[in-house]
Amino acid sequence: MGDAKENASVQADDDSLLLDRLDALRVLRADSDDDKGRLLEEIGGKGKAEQDTINEISKPRPLWRPDRFEEAHRLMMRSLEVLDRNGARPAQMPKLGPLSPVAQWAVQQVNRWIVKSHQNTLVDRIRKLYERREANSVWGSAEHVMLRRARIDAVRVEAGFKGKALGLPTFLLGGAFLSGIFGAIQSAVKTAVNSRVGVIIVTIVIGLIMASLAWVALYAAAVSRRRIRLAVDQPLKALYETIGACGKPPKDQSYNFAIFAIIFTVLAWVVIPLGIWLFIRNGNDVEGSISTVVSTTTLG
Repeated sequence: MGDAKENASVQADDDSLLLDRLDALRVLRADSDDDKGRLLEEIGGKGKAEQDTINEISKPRPLWRPDRFEEAHRLMMRSLEVLDRNGARPAQMPKLGPLSPVAQWAVQQVNRWIVKSHQNTLVDRIRKLYERREANSVWGSAEHVMLRRARIDAVRVEAGFKGKALGLPTFLLGGAFLSGIFGAIQSAVKTAVNSRVGVIIVTIVIGLIMASLAWVALYAAAVSRRRIRLAVDQPLKALYETIGACGKPPKDQSYNFAIFAIIFTVLAWVVIPLGIWLFIRNGNDVEGSISTVVSTTTLG
């Protein structure tokens, strides 16, 4: 009997220790807000974001290299001007015969979207960075004067640099137009699936469309990445280095479009043979069922 009580007591102590080790209960049982905060930080661990936070907060100077900031700012403004003028221009295309005009137009639209979106992001990020570092400067100091002038420059040119990411007419992006296109496609697909030839044609067309989209996305991403690298990558890196402790410069969307291109390519290679194979298989099953019904009826 005594052993049973002793075992029960030991089990209760073990359960109590287990509950004490639970993170949520440790936080709830903490006496002060400081202890609760410390326990929460222990639970969260230390990652890259926490390391960057400590590194950046430990460098309170508004400019890391004030002697090079004005030069870097002027070069950045000039680089944005060059990118705005040349980034979305028609690209040099490979020889595609009669498809060249269509391919060039499609590539230019995607390229324009990538370049203009990145340009808009850069102008917005730089202006906000100038504003925050100006507020972080000692009033009337050399850093404050430089950042104030740079911020005024960024605000003045921001509206001119920002523009539509797509060069399509507004009516093409309207709901009525897109609904009409999708409705026509849906009707064509419903009509085609009533015959084996129609399904095969639709499957091949879908596969070709995916392959074409993959090529357009990959080629446009390559063009955009090259132009952005030539125009703004190095000046942007230099500007962020002179400011200091402000994170990494924003990246463009060219890599994401390359990923989309790979996905479309895989789908194109899978959709065509899989769609044809499934239809032929189902068609054979249907024909076999019909033959069986006819044979049974005749024998009956």
